[in-house]
Order: sequence, then structure tokens, then C-alpha cells
Amino acid sequence: MLMHYFLLLVAMSGITASPVQPDLRADAKTIAYLKQYRADYVNSLLNAQTERLPDYWTDGIRLMTESQRTMIGAKPVLTYYNAFLNRFTVKSYTRTELEILDLGKQVAEYGQFSLTIAQKTSGKQYNLKGNYQTIWEKQDNTKLAVITEGWNYDHWLDLADLLRFPQIPVVDVALQAHLPVNSPIRFELAALNRLMEKTIAEHDAKLWMQFYSDESILFAQHHSFYKGRKEIDAYIEMHTKELPIFEKLDVRNDRIDDLGPFVIEYASHIANWRNGESSGIGLGKDLRIWRREANGSLKIFRHMGMYD
Repeated sequence: MLMHYFLLLVAMSGITASPVQPDLRADAKTIAYLKQYRADYVNSLLNAQTERLPDYWTDGIRLMTESQRTMIGAKPVLTYYNAFLNRFTVKSYTRTELEILDLGKQVAEYGQFSLTIAQKTSGKQYNLKGNYQTIWEKQDNTKLAVITEGWNYDHWLDLADLLRFPQIPVVDVALQAHLPVNSPIRFELAALNRLMEKTIAEHDAKLWMQFYSDESILFAQHHSFYKGRKEIDAYIEMHTKELPIFEKLDVRNDRIDDLGPFVIEYASHIANWRNGESSGIGLGKDLRIWRREANGSLKIFRHMGMYD
């Protein structure tokens, strides 16, 4: 019954079938520019010199990291990196690109990183591994500029509190108002998010799997990435069994970039949960790239989540 109701909502939104999927391969110039940024980014952290980084960013850059609320704007983002480097010495850092996707008006890069840091006050070292994402905007069809930078970790953190910097201005996106539902794509995503809330709250793994395309990649929190239908289905089956009871789950978004065949959604959630004698409220954020399938439906194509 729930699925029938959702399909009716999508039909009401006027969504039609999509043409053949575009070629997502980036050109040589784009690949070289992103490689240069990757090198400058790594060297900036290794040398504790961040002056060059803002040259690559838009003024409204968004930083989405694990253990820290979302930061929006070049000044808060630069302040974050400087605060991080004031607290830690970066001993080693590598970024390994997995893919670069040309989505038309925007370019998305995904990869993995390995980071070794030492806390300056104690000298204690930490080895961190995870996944990163960088979203670029094509300005005047010539220049690329970073609009989003983010990452999560593929393991639980024993230094989560040290990765929080309360002095930096942040945006509690999970506590902000929903985007107004005043366009077909916002209507469609609002319907999908309502279905997602109910699906996750009811621990319905089989229905949850249907949100993802056959070629999707999921960069899950505290796990490595999962690629393709078989791996993602197995992860969802396992993860669903670990979930607590959700007394309330609210999935929302505060930005949607409609790129035609692809839609980039900046989402967040508030979860009122309980598990045995424990309970609490959890906040998190997600960046999802949805793809319009041949039958007109939207499916998640790339997904990275970060807990606040």
C-alpha cells in the first residue's frame, strides 16, 4: 500500500522517462586540473600552509565532515583547516582518486584517503582512513571551482571529540527548515524522503535496497565503500539488523542541484532513537547523487553520509 501511494505521488509530479545516459568521462584538461588540486590540497596539510586552497574554492564552499557540523563559506572553511592544523601535525596524507564524473554543469570526484596525525599537546598519533568527495562547479564553461568538500571515515573514531572545533561558525542543516516543495523535482525528492523515513524506521531492508541503482556506489559511515547491487544489498541487509528503534526519523534537504539526468541532493536527518536502556537524538548529513533511470524513476547513483 505504501509503495502504491508513493508511485502515485511520483506520477502526479509529471516525471517522464529520461533519454540515453550521457557519457560521464571527464576530459584530459579537467582530470589534470583536479590532479593538481589534489596535490596542492595534500601539500597544504603536510606543510601546514593553507593559503593556496581558497584559490580553488567558490565563496560559498560547503564543507561536510565527520564529527563537525556543516560549514558554509570560504572564511569558516579556511578557519576549520587552520584550527585542525593548530591542533594536529599531519605526518602523512594520501588521496587516491576512484573516479571523476562529468555531470554537465558540475564535476564530482570520489576517492579514498589515508591520514596520520599527531596531537601537538600530547604527541599521540592517530591513523585515519576514509572516503572523500569533491564537487566542482563549471563557471562560464571554462573555470572549475570547488563548491563542496567532504569526507567520512571507514572505521569508528576514538578521537571524535578532538575533531570538533566549537569556535568555528557552523550551520545546523538538520535543524533548518525544509526546502519549500514548489517544483516537480522538490516534490519528487520530498516523496522519496518520506518513503525513506518509513522504510528505515521499519527496518525494511528489501525496500531500502530499491532506492539504489544497479551501478551505485555507497560510501557508508564507518565502512569502506560498496559498489554495485550485490555489495550494497548485502550491506543494507547487515546494517538494518544493527539499527536501533527509531521513535522519529526526519529526512530533509536544504539544497538541490538539478542537472538534468542527475540530481545532487544535500540532505540531513534527525533521528530520535532507543536501543535497550539507551536512547538519544542523532544528527547527520548526506550528499546523494540521484540518476534518472530509463523508466523515469530516480535512483541513488552515488551516496556519502557523515554523522555530525
